[in-house]
Amino acid sequence: MTDAHTARTIVGIIGNVISFGLFCSPIPTMIKIWKMKSVSEFKPDPYLATVLNCMMWSFYGLPFVHPDSLLVITINGTGLFMELFYVTIFFIFATSAIRRKITIAMVVELIFMSVVIFCTLYCLHTTKQRSMLIGIMCIVFNVVMYASPLTVMRLVIKTKSVKYMPFFLSLASFMNGVVWVIYACLKFDPYILIPNGLGSLSGLAQLILYATYYRTTNWNDEDGDKEKRFTNAEIELDRA
Repeated sequence: MTDAHTARTIVGIIGNVISFGLFCSPIPTMIKIWKMKSVSEFKPDPYLATVLNCMMWSFYGLPFVHPDSLLVITINGTGLFMELFYVTIFFIFATSAIRRKITIAMVVELIFMSVVIFCTLYCLHTTKQRSMLIGIMCIVFNVVMYASPLTVMRLVIKTKSVKYMPFFLSLASFMNGVVWVIYACLKFDPYILIPNGLGSLSGLAQLILYATYYRTTNWNDEDGDKEKRFTNAEIELDRA
């Protein structure tokens, strides 16, 4: 009979695989930027936000903050590396104004993380205290990130079209949330449960909208400007 620890490990590995797929979702955008040699109307904001989110979750998973969370570190460490790569692509092909914005944002994030790490390690002396502080901060950052799909969902309702809300990305977001909710329940962890529970609901809402407006979608209609405007909101969805 499989014990809870083994089951949690298996679920965590599945969650890593699905989350990795979500982290890979901006690759088509990066390829487009590389080919155009310009970031055009794409914005670096979602990637900068995800860098900070991944840093927070990677720190949360460390054994002296929240023990027995190796699989949280592996996926968020991988995600951090990938998001930094995406930010680098933006920096290479961006205008001087956007480069300045990226530089300032990265400096602020590094200073913020340094302060968080220092305060956590030197002011809090138990893993329970450290887990609570970093866990609450992770929840806040994740809730902010979950607001991004609302832009696309509002567009779907307004246009009665799901053309700019990819089905498989919505499905993967829903599955990702569900898997990490199960992971959090096998060894109760409210700081993983709460944000991923919200992520599951967000993914489910997207799937319901897809089923509702699929038949009214004009798949042959070309609207390049609108697609550019909402691409960033599509690709940076729910993260563990």
